[in-house]
Amino acid sequence: MKIQIGKHTIGSGYPTFIIAEMSGNHGGSLDQAIKLIHAAKSSGADAIKLQTYTADTITLKSDKEDFCLKSDNAWAKHQTLWELYDKAYTPWEWHERLFAEAKKLRMEIFSSPFDETAVDFLEQFDPEVYKIASPEITHIPLLKRVARTGKPVIISTGISNLSDIELAVSVLRSEKVKDIIILQCSTAYPAPPEETNLAVIEDMKKRFNVLSGLSDHSMGVAIPIAAVALGANVIEKHITLDSGDETVDSFFSTGEKEFAYMVSGIRLVEKAIGKINYDISPTALKSINGRRSLYVSDRIKKGEIFTPSNIKCIRPAYGLHPQYYENIIGRKAKVDLEAGDRLSWDVAEE
Repeated sequence: MKIQIGKHTIGSGYPTFIIAEMSGNHGGSLDQAIKLIHAAKSSGADAIKLQTYTADTITLKSDKEDFCLKSDNAWAKHQTLWELYDKAYTPWEWHERLFAEAKKLRMEIFSSPFDETAVDFLEQFDPEVYKIASPEITHIPLLKRVARTGKPVIISTGISNLSDIELAVSVLRSEKVKDIIILQCSTAYPAPPEETNLAVIEDMKKRFNVLSGLSDHSMGVAIPIAAVALGANVIEKHITLDSGDETVDSFFSTGEKEFAYMVSGIRLVEKAIGKINYDISPTALKSINGRRSLYVSDRIKKGEIFTPSNIKCIRPAYGLHPQYYENIIGRKAKVDLEAGDRLSWDVAEE
């Protein structure tokens, strides 16, 4: 199975599609948003992803208890959902500039719409793919509206159980979506490694007949690199600038240099995965004589019998293969031999 997103072919045997998530790390600055696109490009990301919503399209401006952030919430200082999203959102009037900037750099750019109006808005930029954020996986009207664009769909699973994923996939397929990628995700900020469950990546491929990957919220880069070794086709990770500026998502995001380190690690792992091949590699062939073979270990006169006392299985490998040790024991030498001579069938009587 393979899926085309712009100039990128995604699937087994193809390079991992690496997405840099901007989220609210622009800090309300268009200039910083543009710098993040350039940081993603220089770090080796294949795509930059936005989030398209406003506080009013995602929640209500209310301070009732239901809308207040609990004290143990990572964003509790923003007090209410509306205040958080009003702080974090990417202004819609920026999108035209951001899409143009990414395309100038020959990067893919797309977004996570959080309601149907966001999809209608994004369609003018003709993104190659849409992403369903994990909290929206049960937002059936949104799924159907995204499906009607005919574009591939990436789904994150951070706050969903198996039945939620099954429902989302069913809805998309009922709307004729053929290309689906599901990302394993832990919607915790930052995500504890023990809750990442990378084993799910390969299971999702088989269970849903899709491509899969990881939307990573963990600290560091070890987990996304490991995910690629375990079969991830797509990696998504939040990126921030190395300036140290504090933004709504910077506390769990990856700086430009670390993001670049992750990309190089992933590309190295891809080379190491290789293909199913039992041949000795060209480089390893240089060390082939580090193996053992059969040699004369003591002087043997013509007509004398080969015994464990006068032949040994030793390095290097120029002599007879060790599998013939028992076959040659008890045979007579055809010629005089000295210690260090290679054993071969030519020097042994039949």
